[in-house]
Amino acid sequence: MKVFVVGANGQIGKYLVDLLNESKDHDVRAMIRKEDQRRHFERNGIDSVVVSLTGSVDELANAAKGCDAIVFTAGSGGSTGADQTLLIDLDGAVKTIEAAENLGIRRFIMVSAFQANNRDNWNEAIKPYYVAKHYADRALLQSDLEYTIIRPGGLVNEPGTGKVTAAEGAERGSISREDVARTILAALTEENTYKRSFDLVAGETEIPDALRSM
Repeated sequence: MKVFVVGANGQIGKYLVDLLNESKDHDVRAMIRKEDQRRHFERNGIDSVVVSLTGSVDELANAAKGCDAIVFTAGSGGSTGADQTLLIDLDGAVKTIEAAENLGIRRFIMVSAFQANNRDNWNEAIKPYYVAKHYADRALLQSDLEYTIIRPGGLVNEPGTGKVTAAEGAERGSISREDVARTILAALTEENTYKRSFDLVAGETEIPDALRSM
């Protein structure tokens, strides 16, 4: 399938785009927000498109046209204010869901935050981020899309192990960004993840087995 990656220039996004580009089963289109970010993707012969999540639903839909799946892994970043969190992590995600619905793209994977579904477990220091993720996830849950919501634990830049714990209500922990990307790749066609939401942390089970056994 051809996969439209929103947030392709982010740390998880870059891992995922590279994995998709190397895959024999998928093609990829990278959505980026600045023209100068194209160079990284052009060097590797990767299709890319410059679109802002603060733009319109139609702009997002035009960018994703011809794709079979969408992965939302964008984020406003830790250095921005609550206004950008609202515009990118919430409204940008909801507009991307609407674009998928308008195009008839059924497969949608959302990268959320650990326990975003459970207000009692939100990190008070970044509460606006959790609010945004919670309601973006709700919009996806209420859609007709074949969604998967992945809620990773604390993100680290260590090399991935390929082994995770994927479960509703997993114990708090960390996970490498590389393994989050590998999990997204495996989830794309793993029907056991369709219409499912789960927390994701480092573990002892190979990613494909972890997804099949949830």
